[in-house]
Amino acid sequence: MKIGAVMFFTEYSMRPDALARALEERGFESLWVPEHSHIPLSRLSEYPSGGPLIRPYYDIMDPFLVLNAAATVTTNLKIGTGVCLVNQRDPIHLAKAVSTIDQLSDGRFLFGVGNGWNQDEMEDHGTIFASRHKLVRERIEAMKRIWTEDEPEYHGEFVKFDKMNQWPKPRQKPFPPIIVGGAYPYAARRAIRYGNGWIPRADRLEKDGVGVVIDRFRAMATEAGRDPASLPISIFRVPEEIERLRFCQGIGVDRIVFSLPAEREDSVMPILDRWVRLRRELEK
Repeated sequence: MKIGAVMFFTEYSMRPDALARALEERGFESLWVPEHSHIPLSRLSEYPSGGPLIRPYYDIMDPFLVLNAAATVTTNLKIGTGVCLVNQRDPIHLAKAVSTIDQLSDGRFLFGVGNGWNQDEMEDHGTIFASRHKLVRERIEAMKRIWTEDEPEYHGEFVKFDKMNQWPKPRQKPFPPIIVGGAYPYAARRAIRYGNGWIPRADRLEKDGVGVVIDRFRAMATEAGRDPASLPISIFRVPEEIERLRFCQGIGVDRIVFSLPAEREDSVMPILDRWVRLRRELEK
């Protein structure tokens, strides 16, 4: 079972290059970065975790620039968006950004995607909240064509373009894994429809039981004609509890990702060291 970390990088957090080196030196598999372009002062959508929105949501840096900084100082560490808000990005520009970072990282990019929860934020980008799921599906379908065809074109309800050229193509073939973030069952269905993996959050799996939901997801994939093995599961925000980690390992979870605070090295490094010890316990 792979282990990665996720952080909201800000001007007051540990730098991405420093954290990436620390993770690679300690044998961790991946570094993930969330995305928010901005936070409107109005609030039509409740913060999914409850309570007031934490400050790093307002201060987070651009994920692609952060991940490129991480890639330049590492060799094996995978870098991922956790998640990229496709509903807020032009698909032609985004296709080029994904291809570019995959080339610059020598094929280490993991394309975590999501449809967003903050209605005010996405509406500032011209996205209609009610139709965002279809919009994202069309954008991902269109990007797949851009990545795999010399003269791609796409004609959907929301995304439309005639034949064009765009290079570079991604280093990974046919394209970096598209790992769909979100809760069961709706995001799970989207992962099965157009993804190469699923990212649920540990705290949102607890209600029905992690193992129960994972079994349901795999059954759903089989019913849809997808091999569950082609849809690896990455659970985010996993707590520092060895028994939970062993349980995830036992049920075949592909990757667990732990959260780091948007703080400096003196706060972050002890957390990394604790996770090194947990990983060694898992390997026994």
